Amino acid sequence: MPIATPEVYAEMLDRAKAGAFAYPAINVSSSQTLNAALQGFAEAESDGIIQVSTGGAEYFSGPTVKDMITGSVAFAAYAHEVAKKYPVNIALHTDHCPKNKLDGFVRPLLDVSAERVANGQAPLFQSHMWDGSAVPLDENLQIAEDLLARAAAAHIILEIEVGVVGGEEDGVVGAIDDKLYSTVEDGLATAAALGVGEKGRYMTALTFGNVHGVYKPGNVKLRPSILKEIQDAVGAKTGREKPFDLVFHGGSGSLLEEIREALDYGVVKMNVDTDTQYAFTRPVVSHMFTNYEGVLKVDGEVGNKKAYDPRAWGKAAENGMAKRVVQACEDLRSVGTTLRK
Repeated sequence: MPIATPEVYAEMLDRAKAGAFAYPAINVSSSQTLNAALQGFAEAESDGIIQVSTGGAEYFSGPTVKDMITGSVAFAAYAHEVAKKYPVNIALHTDHCPKNKLDGFVRPLLDVSAERVANGQAPLFQSHMWDGSAVPLDENLQIAEDLLARAAAAHIILEIEVGVVGGEEDGVVGAIDDKLYSTVEDGLATAAALGVGEKGRYMTALTFGNVHGVYKPGNVKLRPSILKEIQDAVGAKTGREKPFDLVFHGGSGSLLEEIREALDYGVVKMNVDTDTQYAFTRPVVSHMFTNYEGVLKVDGEVGNKKAYDPRAWGKAAENGMAKRVVQACEDLRSVGTTLRK
């Protein structure tokens, strides 16, 4: 099955770390953006991760319904069905979930997967993120410890954030200050609370200057060497090389050499959202301007159905986004690495 089993997902992450590459984690909010992500991964011959945020899940349920669980389950059900047609493995993930949304998002979804596993099925999602960046580290790790136990029981990988990603995403706002840089002490505290795999597998979004949003290359002041310092310190303490499976958030505007350096230090997943949103929307804008008199009934005319048919501009949008997914795979060295070859 192209939707990765827990075993396949674990193998994907192990191969990424061993090979110093990472999987793009593409945020989607509709069947069209989901299809575009699948197309891109297939064209790149790369396995990948497709994820939905709290806002994306609400949108999936319908803009008048706004139910995160309904949208998440619908997203996963659609992905499970259409992904069968693609020759790559795809893991489903839920993105940033702050404390005030845990009871309406991650915890109910963990319950859904726990019930599925009890009935002999695979979990609905392969990983979930708890975003504790807005609470003190002790509280962050205490909540993470409870979620990790529940996730492990449902054969799911947990993602946590230690430090703060600057900027705003789906209502989670991070200040631009020294908390943008995780410390060795943060890493040691994380390993002490959650272990390094013996309590359940998790991914860690350590921060090294990451900022969400739109920035020109070079304007984000990243310090990837922080990741190596933390990996080395925790590795010396635990006797394991690169003990953390790392996640790169806020990658828009990052220089390629900074991305590649982070891969060498154990990054196995990099979130991609801002750039793919633009890549999806830009061809639609071009279509509308080029076919102005066709998409609008100008001066009492009837327009051109072939121009305003959503499939006309929708195909262009999906192709544009798919190309950006391929570029992400190239940047992260995952092209041609699919387990299904």
